[in-house]
Amino acid sequence: MAPVFSHPERHRVAVLVRDGLLPIELGIVHRVFGMARDAAREPLYEVVTCSYEAGHVRTDADFTINVDHGPEALAEADTVIVPASHDQHQLESRGILSARTAEVLAHIRPGARIASICTGAFVLAAAGMLDGLRATTHWMYCDSFARLFPKVTVDPDVLYIDEGRILTSAGVASGIDLCLHMVRLDHGTAVANDVARRTVVPPHRDGGQAQYIRRPLPEPQVAATAKARAWALDRLHEPLSLRDLAQRESMSVRTFTRRFRDEVGMSPGQWLIRQRVELARELLEGTDRSVDQVAEDAGFGTAVSLRQHLQTALGVSPSAYRRTFRTGEAA
Repeated sequence: MAPVFSHPERHRVAVLVRDGLLPIELGIVHRVFGMARDAAREPLYEVVTCSYEAGHVRTDADFTINVDHGPEALAEADTVIVPASHDQHQLESRGILSARTAEVLAHIRPGARIASICTGAFVLAAAGMLDGLRATTHWMYCDSFARLFPKVTVDPDVLYIDEGRILTSAGVASGIDLCLHMVRLDHGTAVANDVARRTVVPPHRDGGQAQYIRRPLPEPQVAATAKARAWALDRLHEPLSLRDLAQRESMSVRTFTRRFRDEVGMSPGQWLIRQRVELARELLEGTDRSVDQVAEDAGFGTAVSLRQHLQTALGVSPSAYRRTFRTGEAA
């Protein structure tokens, strides 16, 4: 059988695609690794696409892709990348790897680097590759991932995680971050930055998935502290004490704190911070108020306090968050 890779002296990357492929994720791998060049402008990687067998693979769009290689490509690859697929219901609901998928993954040669994009992490986890490691996936699926794979430590807030031989990334575009990271590891910052410039993306993004997740707090079934919460939401810009909140429900501070935690699942102080962070996000996205004004309007008082709380909650500064999400002339 003829070799799959025509330039074995280059780093060989195989992308394993499945029915239901998200085409953008396949494009990310070919674009980032395909653009990496040495000083003589020679390609540093050879990238091939493979599937369970050569032929047509369905995507989640209205077209298919024609894949020339079967799983034999995995046996020659230095790096194997598994993108997401919308046809992985069994993996996402039961965490079970099919016999066919297990057979395909067995082609991966010992020592090869293995990475996933988005929910491709379900494949690695179901194969036992992530047991005892930290991993991430798209934030929408982190809860089910953690439930299905208790041996894996799930971090829903990061863009990617590097555990040495095994790497995982969050949703879709974070595949760019992960692939740039691998280029940086293999060939240094200058090469990775050149790829980023030519692809017109940042070489490194601040923060993680947390800044992209809206986290409205669920309304409790029991409402013994509902009046106090509604009152506080109208006054987030004011200094609010625990005693102020307790008085709204005619309770002692101790009783109010206990009832509040039972209903909401966190302390009143934690709840206030969460609500103020969400308000600050809205103001940074939807207004041209200065960071000092946003800090005051959201109840943090000072820009320093706002920065500290936003960094803790989202991993980014107010200015970085606004640059990412602000629309219009004031961006």
